[in-house]
Amino acid sequence: MPSRANAAHSASSPDPRAARGISGTAEGAGRTTTPNGTRHPRLGKIDAAVHLGFAVLLVASVVRYVVRHSPADNILVLGLAAGACLLYVAVAVQARRGGPGGSWMAALVGVWAVLVIAAPSFAWCSFALFFLCRSALTGAAAYVAAGVTAAATAAGLFKLSDGTDLAMLLGPLAVGVMLTLVYDRIQHDAEEQRRLHAEVSLAQGQLAASERRAGTVAERERVSREIHDTVTQGLASSLLLLEAAGRAWPSDAARAGLGQATALLRGNLSETRSLVHELASPGLDASPLPDAVLLAARQYVPEARLLVTGEPRPVPADVRHALLRVVQSAASNITLHAAGSTATVTLSFLPDAVTLDVYDDGAGFDPAAAAPPSEAGGYGLRAMRQRVEQLGGAFSVESAPGEGTIVAAQLPAPADTARPGRSV
Repeated sequence: MPSRANAAHSASSPDPRAARGISGTAEGAGRTTTPNGTRHPRLGKIDAAVHLGFAVLLVASVVRYVVRHSPADNILVLGLAAGACLLYVAVAVQARRGGPGGSWMAALVGVWAVLVIAAPSFAWCSFALFFLCRSALTGAAAYVAAGVTAAATAAGLFKLSDGTDLAMLLGPLAVGVMLTLVYDRIQHDAEEQRRLHAEVSLAQGQLAASERRAGTVAERERVSREIHDTVTQGLASSLLLLEAAGRAWPSDAARAGLGQATALLRGNLSETRSLVHELASPGLDASPLPDAVLLAARQYVPEARLLVTGEPRPVPADVRHALLRVVQSAASNITLHAAGSTATVTLSFLPDAVTLDVYDDGAGFDPAAAAPPSEAGGYGLRAMRQRVEQLGGAFSVESAPGEGTIVAAQLPAPADTARPGRSV
């Protein structure tokens, strides 16, 4: 059988003696704090039942002995019973406080052995004494104390039968062995439960830390996309307009380009402020979705056109936000890279989805040969794809050198999920 000393190493309680108590193995008793800050295990229900049982059996045994024996015999036995009672209380208190109680337990077992041999009527109290031995001591000492208690009880009962009833001798020993096996099994299961609980708590802590790290990475990616689709795109487009105006200054076209760049920078400033305040889009979220899509496109391509198919309806806020950002990023790419003269945005409301197509007749490119994201740029297509796919949608780019480009996105938006607070 596993020893108590070995089992104690896996206990989660900082007080090994508290972890080994009866309440610790069967009830998981908690702890209380005294006024001076010392922490002690609370008295569990099983501990209280054992101590109460000892008191009741001791009183009953005393009454039985006094009734059946002469006053001369009573003096010695009552003295031993009183001593055993006081030692029992001392050991129980020491065990509850977690202090060393080996010497007290040895004295109790010694007095009890003399008492039960002299007066076998007290043999029934041995059950409570057995559990106290196991809860107050550890390792081999617990087994020795419990064994002496069982042996003394067997000797007393065998004496009571005048040495003729072998069952009186073997019965207490067999019961002691069975109680030891049962107690060890309960204790082993309790230790294993505490170990598993500690492992689960550790795993939960690691999972929470991992989720926090994943959340931090996801938030960084989200902020990166927002910055790219608003601040970066707006500044890049404004720079192109200012450079063109500088080359053509002081012509009317240059002045018009300067005005357009100024308006774009003002809008970019508004986007930057909204980015600080929960990354909203003032001026876009308050209007119907088709109007907001057209406004987002014309921020970068003033001649952009909008085609709407199907019946416009409310869509989830995250779907709306993703559509607007895709339009902004695609329109900005038209200005920066495509050099096209026509841009057409098609918004389609399907029964279970909303689709968005942004077409331009610009220079086009080979999507398979697109440069990966770097400090020089290249985040637009990746950011658009991430936005759409994170919402369970589909994203594609169709293009070829000299043949223009189509950026397409489809997001799930069932018609029967519309709720108040969503804008068309």
